Amino acid sequence: MNQLTRLPEFSVAVFALLLNYPWEFLQVPLFESMPEARHWDAILTCTRAALGDAVITLISYWCVSMAARSRNWIMSPNTSRIMMFAGTGVLITIVIERLALAGMWLGGWQYSSLMPIVPGVEVGLSPVLQWIALPPIVVWFSRRHMRGSAL
Repeated sequence: MNQLTRLPEFSVAVFALLLNYPWEFLQVPLFESMPEARHWDAILTCTRAALGDAVITLISYWCVSMAARSRNWIMSPNTSRIMMFAGTGVLITIVIERLALAGMWLGGWQYSSLMPIVPGVEVGLSPVLQWIALPPIVVWFSRRHMRGSAL
């Protein structure tokens, strides 16, 4: 297990899950019928979404790793790598949101009237902001964890 926890992917996945999970719960009012969903159904939906976010984060991490030619880029991140990390997540999220809104992804979903829409891409602002705000924090936590620093 110790070797697993030393992998950069482990830190990235764990911190992505821990950061995305509360975000999913906080945006419940922005999705149609989620506030009225049965408690356990809402928990399952948010858990699946957070796990999906962790997968998207790993894919984004690997894209930057390929461009940087190093899985350890996270130990010395720079602005362009962090932007690529976040940007890849934004692009994947826009595709998934568009497919879901059209009913072609996991049965689809709809936004409530509270969700602001990003003009031009016609997806919710909250899922886009999620991928702008959280990746730099994932990088920060992952780097600290991998260096063995006390949080």
